[in-house]
Amino acid sequence: MSWLNKWRQRFRTMVRYRLLALTSVPIIITLMALMALTLYWTLAYSWKSALSGVKADLAVASNSMEVLQREQRGQLHAIADSYDFHNQIKQSPGDMLRWAQSRADKYDVDFLAVYPASDIDRLPQSLRQPLLLGEERTFFQVMSAIELDAISPDLSARAEIPLLSEQTVESRGLISRSLLPIANENGELEWIIDGGILLNNSTELVDKIRDLVFPEGTLPANSVGTVTLFLDDIRVSTNVPLDSENKFGRAIGTRVSDEVRETVLKDGEEWVNRAFVYDAWYISAYKPIRDFNNNVIGMLYTGFLEWPLISRYLTNLVELGIGVILTLLVSGFLVYRGAKDLFRPIERIHRVVRLVRFEQDARIGKLGLDPQHELAILARQFDTMLDQLKQQNEAIRQSATELENKVEERTASLHKTTEELRQNITLLEQTRSKLLMNEKLAALGELTAGIAHEINNPTAVILGNIELMEYELGQNAALVSEEMSAVLAQIDRIRNITRSLLQYSRHGGVQDEITWQHVNPVIKESVTLVRSGTQKQDVEIVTDLHATCSVEINRHQLLQVLVNLQMNGIHAMENKGRLIIRSEDWLDDAGKAQGAKISVQDFGCGIANENLTKIFDPFFTTRRSGTGLGLAVTQGIVSGLGGEIKVDSTVGEGTTFTLYLREKIQSDEDVSALNVV
Repeated sequence: MSWLNKWRQRFRTMVRYRLLALTSVPIIITLMALMALTLYWTLAYSWKSALSGVKADLAVASNSMEVLQREQRGQLHAIADSYDFHNQIKQSPGDMLRWAQSRADKYDVDFLAVYPASDIDRLPQSLRQPLLLGEERTFFQVMSAIELDAISPDLSARAEIPLLSEQTVESRGLISRSLLPIANENGELEWIIDGGILLNNSTELVDKIRDLVFPEGTLPANSVGTVTLFLDDIRVSTNVPLDSENKFGRAIGTRVSDEVRETVLKDGEEWVNRAFVYDAWYISAYKPIRDFNNNVIGMLYTGFLEWPLISRYLTNLVELGIGVILTLLVSGFLVYRGAKDLFRPIERIHRVVRLVRFEQDARIGKLGLDPQHELAILARQFDTMLDQLKQQNEAIRQSATELENKVEERTASLHKTTEELRQNITLLEQTRSKLLMNEKLAALGELTAGIAHEINNPTAVILGNIELMEYELGQNAALVSEEMSAVLAQIDRIRNITRSLLQYSRHGGVQDEITWQHVNPVIKESVTLVRSGTQKQDVEIVTDLHATCSVEINRHQLLQVLVNLQMNGIHAMENKGRLIIRSEDWLDDAGKAQGAKISVQDFGCGIANENLTKIFDPFFTTRRSGTGLGLAVTQGIVSGLGGEIKVDSTVGEGTTFTLYLREKIQSDEDVSALNVV
């Protein structure tokens, strides 16, 4: 494909080829437009001509059928005018039916009957009146197997057509029938001559019509002209081959397409278009065949293969395309040769431009053209511009050197100052963070000390007095039992608040030391504690524990964190619903274990987005009975364990808190800090 890219690049960059393209494009567009119009007109004309031709072929075939019926009536007239007929009437009128049947082959009909006017009742009502009036009738009719057998057993057998691919046999027969009335001297109907032809399997008839419709030389080479007689939608006589490519067999016993059946048989209209006839596409025309009651009982078809017509059209298309391509090649060569003198000066100008772009001192000079030629004037102006540009570049280069030296000096000074400023900002941020933390811890320490002296001692006094009052009242204490229980509940709440503050400020006493633990037993213990406290509540706690690695933790602190998170979830679900606790190994992107991951998921009210950044702040709560210290203490404990806590919440759907606990605490300071809470 390198040669293709090479020529593509030439057309994009070289003036010669672009000019060639610009001059050739109008010619190409014009030729293509003429070619497209020619193809359209040719196609439209050929298609209309084909449809008109097949419609004319259908008319010829229909006329041939009418001629056949006229000849059929002529045979009946010949019988009526014959000496044998009149002699038989005189000598043995009772034996006329047998005599007529014996003469059928002589008069080229498949059945022949002569019966008296008294038997006219055997005919349909619509045929009786014309015969009584002396009118001849010739028509198409469908006879059942019983009716055919009544005429002749051989006739019913000849009418049978096996239906291909259906494993059934069509036993009805399509008949061309003629009725000839014979009157006596008084003009009264005396005899009726009834004769006809069975059209089922009448291959000689359709071949004869085909030869009339499609004489030799009227169709394209390798085309096939076909004629078909249909009983309903079944081909009962046809020369459509079973294999259109090899042209053998006859497609008798096959059905017509649904589209044609709807139009011709149901709507009673002619159908002229392309149609798929058994195994190939044909230019086709169909006409309904009607009986004596004007009901559609079949179809007459003519058509010829479509592919030879298309092949001839494609051949013309290829020939036209070759002619257009040769015309384009010749015109392109002439344009290229004629513009060669114009290309050379342009290419020279282009070559100088490229050299100048690579900082080479080149000039166009004389082009060997007339001095007033536009390209010669352009070359002189370009050379003058290059001279001026050279002078300006020298001045700019000198100024740029001086400016560069000054910029380097200022840049070095600015870089040094920026680096110092960055270090100062970093140090300031670190100092500010530590100062805020120390101030917060100091304030909480003072607050905790005040609470310990100002709340715990009075609380103990209140609790003692309550117990004393209960003792002194004795049995009368039951009268104020509810009030005492409320006071005791509030005292427990005060103690819980004091305990949370002490834990947050890390002055709550000594707990177990840091040890290697599996988190699953701790999780199970926390679930047991929570279940015992929510036995009367409609809460389902589900565990899904898959963590396998051990982590360094303070067991009691982790237990406190898990119980706190579970109780928060139960409160968020208003003490009913499902709570899911999961555990799994915490893996990094490379699949290496980092520790354990624990998640607590509830399906409660969720947390609003504006509160997600505040939930770990001390004293922030959205519950009326909350202290706002639970999550603050939880975050402090998890951070002390060297882990992380993350929250994911959707309002109205629920909240998931996830703990990430490292396999090993990374600093000794964290370990020592965890031992004191």
